[in-house]
Amino acid sequence: MKKSSFAYVGLMVAMVIWASSFLLIRIGLESFSPITLVTFRMFCAAVILGVVGYITKQIQPLKLKDLKYFLCAALAEPFIYFICEAYGLQMVSPTISSVILSTMPLFTPLFAFFLLHERISRLNLFGLAVSLAGVIMLVYERENPMANPLGLLSLFIAVVAAIMYSILLRKIPASYNTITIVFYMFCCSLIYFVPAFFISDYSSFTLSTISLNSLLSVIALAIFASCIAFLLFSNGIRVIGATKANAFNNIIPSVTAIMMWLFYGEVLAPIKVAGILIVVVGMVISQTKSIRLRKVVKRATSLGNKIRPKQSA
Repeated sequence: MKKSSFAYVGLMVAMVIWASSFLLIRIGLESFSPITLVTFRMFCAAVILGVVGYITKQIQPLKLKDLKYFLCAALAEPFIYFICEAYGLQMVSPTISSVILSTMPLFTPLFAFFLLHERISRLNLFGLAVSLAGVIMLVYERENPMANPLGLLSLFIAVVAAIMYSILLRKIPASYNTITIVFYMFCCSLIYFVPAFFISDYSSFTLSTISLNSLLSVIALAIFASCIAFLLFSNGIRVIGATKANAFNNIIPSVTAIMMWLFYGEVLAPIKVAGILIVVVGMVISQTKSIRLRKVVKRATSLGNKIRPKQSA
C-alpha cells in the first residue's frame, strides 16, 4: 500500500476512534474531573507508547534543537485544546460548541498558507464548505440559547490550538518516525498537565471515588484514542498535509450521530441523515484535485452532448 493510501485509511480509522471515544469519556467523567482524566490519560499513553517503542526499538533520540517544536506542539494540543474544549462545553450549549469546533478545517488552509506555504485550491475550499454545511445540519436544533461569550472564546481558542498543533507538527524534521514524535509529544504534554492537576484537582482527588469502569475507560482512551489514533493522525498530516488531514475532522459528528443511534437508540432525523451524506460528499470534494475533476466534468459534458437529441430546425 502506498504511503498516501495508508495515510487516508489511517485518518478514517483515527476519526472513527475519536468519534467513538465519547462513550469512554462519559464513563471516565463519572469518577474524574476533565483535567484529572486527561492527565491520567496522557500519563498512561506515554507509558504504553514508551514500552512499545522500547520493545520495537522505534523511539529515536531527541535532538535538543528540536525540543522547542515538541514543547510548543504539546502546549497547543493536547494541553490547551483539551482544557479549552472541556471548559467551553460547560458554558456553551453542545449545539453551538459542535459548530464552532467543526470550523477547524475551514481555518486550517489560512494558517497553512501563511505559515507553511501550502497550496490550497478553490475546489478544496468548496469541499470544506460543503462538509461544514453538513455538520451544521447534524447539530441543528430548534432551541438556540444565548451563548456565554467566555465559552465561545474558549472554544475558538481550542480551534486555534488544534490548528497550530497541525502546523507545528509539520515543522518537526522528517527524520523522526511517527512513534517517536507522538511519544515525545505525550511526555512534553505532562510538563503542562501535571502542574495543572496539582493546582486544580489534587486537593479534592480521592482514590476511593474511582470506579473500576472509569479506570478501565481511561486506559482504553490511552490505548485507542491517544496512542493509535494520534499515531495515525500525525502520520496523515506529515504525508498529505495539514489542510487535507484536518478535513477529516468533519467526519466525527457523522460517526458520533451513528454511534448515538446504535448505542443509545437516538432517532436520526431526516435532516441528520442528509447531513451525514453531505459531510461525506464534501470530504470527497475537498480531497479531489481540481485538474482531475475538470477532466471528469469535461468527459461528462462531452458524453452529454453526444447523447443529447438534436434540436429540430
